[in-house]
Amino acid sequence: MRQIPVDTTNATVMVAKSPQPKVKDRRTGEIALDKDGVTLMTVEVMFSTPDEVEILKLTVPQPGVSEDLTMGTPVALTGLVASAWENEFNGQKRHGIAFRAVAVTSLAAAASKPKAA
Repeated sequence: MRQIPVDTTNATVMVAKSPQPKVKDRRTGEIALDKDGVTLMTVEVMFSTPDEVEILKLTVPQPGVSEDLTMGTPVALTGLVASAWENEFNGQKRHGIAFRAVAVTSLAAAASKPKAA
């Protein structure tokens, strides 16, 4: 599956929903892991550009998620890519775009630090 890099340079990004473990199977509650056995997290962010605002649901490895991400926290996204997906379930075809990032880093601490003179 082709991954398309997403340019975040002109975007304002804030947490829309606190990180949650990504569920692989809703029936069993099994948590999703990457190929290395690392827990995957789901982080919803408000991605705002001068032209539009969208809520994106990102998949991020747990070590790449900053501590204390709460609604409204400004964040930086490292390695954000988009991938098209398609599947069929019960005869219904579904498709969409999945977003994955290497890291979601809080910018709140950086914004609150006084600047050196």
